[in-house]
Amino acid sequence: MTTAREKLLSAAEERFYNNGINATGIDSITTDAGVAKKSLYNNFSSKAALVDAYIEQRHQEWLSLYRAREAQAASAMEKVLAVFDAYIDHAMYNYANGFRGCGLLNAAAEFPAGSPALEAVKEHKQEVEAIIAHHLLAAPTIEDSDHAQQVAEHLSFLLEGAVARAGLEGTPQRLHNARTIAARMLNAS
Repeated sequence: MTTAREKLLSAAEERFYNNGINATGIDSITTDAGVAKKSLYNNFSSKAALVDAYIEQRHQEWLSLYRAREAQAASAMEKVLAVFDAYIDHAMYNYANGFRGCGLLNAAAEFPAGSPALEAVKEHKQEVEAIIAHHLLAAPTIEDSDHAQQVAEHLSFLLEGAVARAGLEGTPQRLHNARTIAARMLNAS
């Protein structure tokens, strides 16, 4: 049985991704979830708390996609490319209004510097880069941890640029292209 909290998070995820966080009112979320407004406040102390839960859910969702891809990877290079594959998997989800890019970056764009929501997105992006750097340390073409961090930063820039363009264009093609470029970079490192 789906709990009111799960229904609210699902409705919020749909609305926040498709319409934006600030443009989404509590009433539309409770209506979509099929629960009373009181249920929202019984599960979340405020809209800000719901936003925090949404950001954490998106983060966990991506980690789950990544872990599934990582489990299929045999080498360090394949594990790095699994990061790109997880972003592609996310882009292939059947969004109601089409793919609009990274839901976390979209959320971050709505908050001022230093806000908890923006900091949570920043932490997610830092974790993605750390995952890449971790796997690069095991790659035969990487000299040391400084080199791994530098290449991880380059790959992160490539990935973020690709996801931004893919969101603007409404298609994951830029992510596929970025994966191909990353594979070439990794072979040349």
